Amino acid sequence: MKSLPSLRRRGTRAPFAVILGTNEIASAVAVSLHRAGACVVLSHDPMPPVIRRKMAFHDCLYDEPATLGGVPARRADTGLEILSSLRTPQDVLVTELGVLDLIILPTIDVLIDARVQKYQVTPDLRPLARFTIGLGPGFDAGTNCDSAIETRPAKTGRIIRHGQTDAADGQSRRLGTVGAERFVYSSMPGRWHSAIEIGTRIYKNFPIGHLSGTPIGAPFDGIVRGVVRDGTEVPAGVKLLEVDPRGRQASFEGLDRRGCVIAASVMKAIAIHDAELEGQRRRLLTLVK
Repeated sequence: MKSLPSLRRRGTRAPFAVILGTNEIASAVAVSLHRAGACVVLSHDPMPPVIRRKMAFHDCLYDEPATLGGVPARRADTGLEILSSLRTPQDVLVTELGVLDLIILPTIDVLIDARVQKYQVTPDLRPLARFTIGLGPGFDAGTNCDSAIETRPAKTGRIIRHGQTDAADGQSRRLGTVGAERFVYSSMPGRWHSAIEIGTRIYKNFPIGHLSGTPIGAPFDGIVRGVVRDGTEVPAGVKLLEVDPRGRQASFEGLDRRGCVIAASVMKAIAIHDAELEGQRRRLLTLVK
């Protein structure tokens, strides 16, 4: 999809797209929307913490450079910075401003919840934007969003226009020979510290970091695919790190494949919405004539 025609205010500004989340899925969606000509803002949410940071724009929040798929990102701290990008968006913007701060700017054309908060209660997004999309568990198209998209391994990218997405089942897609065992979760709330870089080869039980002073070791030999940023305060029960067992075939940077599938579905959902609006417009014109 090369443009977002029905979301554009003709001759005035780019479509305004807000994505909740700064993870690898949110970032892949941001790249697709930016390429389609939108002014894209990623709104940070601390829950759940981002681990696949080499596949995401997340670290822009800490003034670190980030480019994915040839698309650069930069931090935006104020509404004025975002407003200045609406006419000629050059970068994806990453901000700590929440959606309530962003809705007082020009009307949001498309709002996408990409936080994948599997076990959280999801509010109704529809009053916040012209068109809303929910990714993953907790969404009900027609109740708390306009369209929803599955993120489960067997159904990744399936668009749901009426009804609910599947509930979280605790299953993880396979990566090489392993599934959920490649993740290490926080057993308690605390502050996480780690000096290990993503992409580092490690060995079973190697201490990758410390949670409130307690050492956290690698579950098996492999490459660090993801790890929570050093100094982050985390609750109990969230992913702290991920290890890829595939050796030279390990993937830990660049656009995430699963994220790209979901991003393509987001663009398709917008295209369907565009077509429906155009159909309504034509029917109205016919009635007027």
